[in-house]
Amino acid sequence: MTGTKILTITWRRLLAGGETCPRCGATEAEVDTAVTLLRQSLEPLGFEVSLVKQELTMMQFKQDTLQSNSIRINGRLLEEWLGGSTGQSVCCDVCGSNDCRTVEVKGDVYEFIPADLVVKAGMLAAAQLMGACDCANDQPEHSCCS
Repeated sequence: MTGTKILTITWRRLLAGGETCPRCGATEAEVDTAVTLLRQSLEPLGFEVSLVKQELTMMQFKQDTLQSNSIRINGRLLEEWLGGSTGQSVCCDVCGSNDCRTVEVKGDVYEFIPADLVVKAGMLAAAQLMGACDCANDQPEHSCCS
């Protein structure tokens, strides 16, 4: 399809023996919901929404625990699209006593990422692809950047 714009959502999480922690398990369900909603909303505008799920090995996880449960939209972290920040807190199960990624947006801290945050970040990325927003360069004249 000519002129198709591609929105790629990449989600990374630790998988050890086919298992992941409850945080990543909850995020996976939310990401799947968000991708469905984004596809329904953006397809009429000429977008293809692609979801890539990447597995981290235990060795990769131990090198940088904050890579697990990270979401990138067109290469940019979800929290960057939303003006948030990355945090951490002790996890459980497969992760052991390691600190895992949290996301803070407007004072709220999320251990798993709800679908509405993924949808909002996806819509901001779509607006940028359409030339309607330049949040990546923090252009204050664009209302979508706030």
